[in-house]
Amino acid sequence: MTIDLTGTVMLVTGASRGIGRAIAVQAAASGATVAVHYHQRREAAERLAAELGREARAFGADLGDVTAVRRLFERVVQAYGRLHVLVNNAGIARSLPLDAPDEAWRVGWEQTMAVNLRAPELLCRLAIRHFRRHGGGRILNVASRAAFRGDTPEYMAYAASKGGLVALTRSIARGFGKDGIVAFTLAPGFTRTDMAQDFIDTYGEAHAVRDLALDRLTRPEDIAPMAVLLASGLADHATGATIDLNAGSYVH
Repeated sequence: MTIDLTGTVMLVTGASRGIGRAIAVQAAASGATVAVHYHQRREAAERLAAELGREARAFGADLGDVTAVRRLFERVVQAYGRLHVLVNNAGIARSLPLDAPDEAWRVGWEQTMAVNLRAPELLCRLAIRHFRRHGGGRILNVASRAAFRGDTPEYMAYAASKGGLVALTRSIARGFGKDGIVAFTLAPGFTRTDMAQDFIDTYGEAHAVRDLALDRLTRPEDIAPMAVLLASGLADHATGATIDLNAGSYVH
């Protein structure tokens, strides 16, 4: 099976590193034009866009700022005229111990919800409006196994935000399929990324691998092929589905 995304414009949030970068690389290799979103890693994003070619460009935006989120979408559409695939990958994971000061707890939860749920919600809403005017499109939301099995106590905010993202994705799939809009959730397990390093430093890699069926941690490159398949249109009848990519941690 050959996947050809030639002529497809894809916005990938958090594409300067980790899972987002791997998705961008795999999508471009399949012919897509990728809008590479970043927050602070401008040089990395611009370097990646240059490597990808196919008119890829870097777009900076703070996803914790609603105005910046809206402007990001507008800039991408202005640059390319059309968006075919939205990949909401960017996320944050704040360690918030139960005995943290109330103000730190509040700020941490609000930041987590803003980046992990509010920004994807707004980008999805803008994408749906755009897709309805242009004959449809695809949305991929990167959640987490934590949405289903929970997380450690200090990462409750992260798990809650990802649970909301799953419900959002399913609602989009149910509500807009007849408009030619499909939506999927990717739910990685523990993945070897920079964001996961704090957890590894705290608990050790052996703890992360212990409940896996496989003998190694998932890498971003293990997730990207499924994202490209879903973006291709070859799996549209899986709309609303959650694809688990967690090295068998549910069945171990």
